[in-house]
Amino acid sequence: MFLVRAILLPAMLLHAQTKTLRIAAAADLQPVLPSLIHNFEKSSGAKVEVSYASSATLATQILNGAPYDIFLAANLAFPQKIVAANLAEESAPIIYAHGSLVLWAHHGLFHHGLTMQSLTSPTVHRIAVANPVHAPYGAAAMAAIQSLGLKSALQPKLVFAENIAQAAQFGQSGNADCALISKTLAITKTMHQAGRFVAVPVGAYPPILQGGVVLRNAADKQTALDFLHYLQSPAGRNLLATGGLVPPAQ
Repeated sequence: MFLVRAILLPAMLLHAQTKTLRIAAAADLQPVLPSLIHNFEKSSGAKVEVSYASSATLATQILNGAPYDIFLAANLAFPQKIVAANLAEESAPIIYAHGSLVLWAHHGLFHHGLTMQSLTSPTVHRIAVANPVHAPYGAAAMAAIQSLGLKSALQPKLVFAENIAQAAQFGQSGNADCALISKTLAITKTMHQAGRFVAVPVGAYPPILQGGVVLRNAADKQTALDFLHYLQSPAGRNLLATGGLVPPAQ
């Protein structure tokens, strides 16, 4: 009996000491974070749990007391709201990446090149866009449509999704012919198999600066800070770039 207890006790203590990091992450990060989390868990011994949603939805949850440790948004405006509410450790969001907006279309839809102007074709009936009120990439998509003079032609074709991941799903499933989505989602295997994409001209929409903050009520602030620092490390920056994001200049 004593021998069994001697064997089990260290395992019980190890389990009790395992740290759980709770991340609220913008939907465009869904394909990117798993590899980052896997490496961080191996090096830190922490367990990471992630909730994905639009940046606005997550910000609202945090303002209402949701128990997250880190907020990784798809822009700076929503984490700035958390800072303004005195719920963040930082005085300003930390920019961890620059996002890219792309136009995705099903294979075979356009045979002579894919451009934003292609969306005016009568063969395009539905264009998926994330809700611009909730999702920064949706706001960027609407800004691009407006700046390129395409609003009146495309407005009747727009189908709004709750977040950028749902907009991509609309396209992949065939519920939309095209989608204005993040590069992080466009380069995933399922989207690559179903269609192709081109970059939306960078000057057509405001820069997508993706920012994060450690929350003041974080259960383990040091582990949360360590994860943000990992995103800024050479290994983290490499994985962000592989996943379709542009790490900020150092």
